[in-house]
Amino acid sequence: MEATTNTEKIYNVLDEGAELLKKELDLLYIDALGHMGENMFQGQSVQKLSDSNSKEMELLLKSLPNSQDVAPEEYRRAVQLAALKGMKEATQPHHAMTPDAVGLFIGYLVNKLLSYDTEAIKPVLMDPAVGSGNLMTSVMNQVEKQTHFIGAEPDETLLRIAYVNANLQKHSVDLFHHDSVDADTVKDVDLIVSDLPLGYYPNDQVASKFETVADKGHSYVHHLLIEQAMTRVKKGGFLVFIVPNQIFQTDQSKKLHSFIKKEAVIYSFMQLPDTMFKSKEAGKSILILRKNKQGMAEPKQALLVELPSFSKEAALADMMKRISAWLDDHLKIEKNHS
Repeated sequence: MEATTNTEKIYNVLDEGAELLKKELDLLYIDALGHMGENMFQGQSVQKLSDSNSKEMELLLKSLPNSQDVAPEEYRRAVQLAALKGMKEATQPHHAMTPDAVGLFIGYLVNKLLSYDTEAIKPVLMDPAVGSGNLMTSVMNQVEKQTHFIGAEPDETLLRIAYVNANLQKHSVDLFHHDSVDADTVKDVDLIVSDLPLGYYPNDQVASKFETVADKGHSYVHHLLIEQAMTRVKKGGFLVFIVPNQIFQTDQSKKLHSFIKKEAVIYSFMQLPDTMFKSKEAGKSILILRKNKQGMAEPKQALLVELPSFSKEAALADMMKRISAWLDDHLKIEKNHS
């Protein structure tokens, strides 16, 4: 079946090109994908290929739709599809990719929060676990203000895909290849947004410098990243995280809870629909925190929400209206005072 949409056409070029590079250069598909994305961005093959493959690559690149006719979201979806194929094939476990509907919903929330930040004319956003850049670019495609994004990621392969993703979509980003728990990068960003990786952090020596360190054994990496993120965001800045539903109900949650209580305010905890996850235990939520700032208007109570299935459009639209009204009520007070 012939590709009809821009997304399909771009995906086909990415996929066929990655398969070609995978064979010729003896790479994993996910690694080849990063190189193919770079070829697309440069408009030519960056790698030295055999004559026949060189000609095939040239034909592939010529078959791409004109970049002026392609929306950033079409590039993002094509890269996402190819990256998902690569992650399934890769032997090492990579981040699970943020589902599209969740990325769009978070983009909506981030846009709403930034619309009330009168200080942030050109906001700087950060994702300390940027992965392949899917959530980063999904958010950037929805924020109305002109934004600059900083992303960090320890996995070089995923970071290369994030770089290609941002370049193809013409987004302004700085990407760092490092472990965000252990690295000192930037201060005073306007907002942090991240689909936090789960699991244990292997370096106990580094973890010991944190308030959320485990009393014994390895610490949870998502706890350490939340603590580290708090030092990166400006006072009064928001942090929007995708976290496990049970984040405040584990053997290590007491320290995390007291750290958050001391440094920030919980604005909202929105449980994502169970239908999105393989099991109830794997369920996730969106946690919205705000770093303390003198004179900050605090909600009397956090907004606790169970989101309906994202396929139930009317129920979701109604819920978004309620969330929007709640945020308006709690953020306009400050806007009027600023």
